[in-house]
Amino acid sequence: MHDRARLSAVMICGAGHSGSTLLGMVLGSHTDTFYMGEGGKARYLGDEKKPLRKRVCKICGEDCPVWAGFQWDGSTPLYAKVAAHVGKSVIIDSTKDERWIETRAAEVRAGGGIPVLLLLSRDGRAVVNSRLRKYPDRDPAEQVQAWVDKMATSQALFDAFDGPKMRIRYEDLAENTEATLKALCDLIGLDYQPAMANFAAVEHHVLGGNSGTQFIAARSRYEDPDEAFVSLGSRTRDYYENHSGEIELDLRWMQEMKPEHRALFEQMAATANAPFRWGD
Repeated sequence: MHDRARLSAVMICGAGHSGSTLLGMVLGSHTDTFYMGEGGKARYLGDEKKPLRKRVCKICGEDCPVWAGFQWDGSTPLYAKVAAHVGKSVIIDSTKDERWIETRAAEVRAGGGIPVLLLLSRDGRAVVNSRLRKYPDRDPAEQVQAWVDKMATSQALFDAFDGPKMRIRYEDLAENTEATLKALCDLIGLDYQPAMANFAAVEHHVLGGNSGTQFIAARSRYEDPDEAFVSLGSRTRDYYENHSGEIELDLRWMQEMKPEHRALFEQMAATANAPFRWGD
């Protein structure tokens, strides 16, 4: 089991739109952990030049009991500072920038802690469809290539990473939740707590990340979800407002992805997606 006096930092790499906010919130629902969201946003706390959504808790907004008043100078070991602030010894960060992860991992090692790396993957067709849903005006070919490139750099980071590490498929997290969480807890050094799967029942304070998953958590916390800072766009509102609140496999891409975009994806990314295909 985890040495409570020793810091562990769990960092999630991979492509955006792969379920990292869900994975972070589930892991952050363990009683010994804290999920900070995309820790890179800690650089923006208190910086009024940045958009509000990038410098406050996505669920609480400016009055967050965790992040309001928290300051980071960029040189102090971040996770150690967060751990002391929240009283937890396992900090989880879903910033997926490779340089950020390497810097923070070195910082943790230098302080005597243990960095842990998770490579999260999802069927690339689902990832690209999610990006096209959010950014319909962007070039589809660029979205496909961005996914291919990001998975390649994430894999290189994972291969070179010196420390505990594990590949996680979003689809396994959603479909085989208990087995996946037991494996993750074993890797991190935590006892398995079945209540982790009920992530919406836990109070989260997150920087950046997916608004839909955060809305699910906020809906459980606030009698009126409009009291939360997080909000939904018109393209995702129906899905999340009617969500069960439990961990569900999101397969919207199967109905939403246009035939021309599927064909383009197969042309450009079939080989890269071979290890990640799901549902065929």
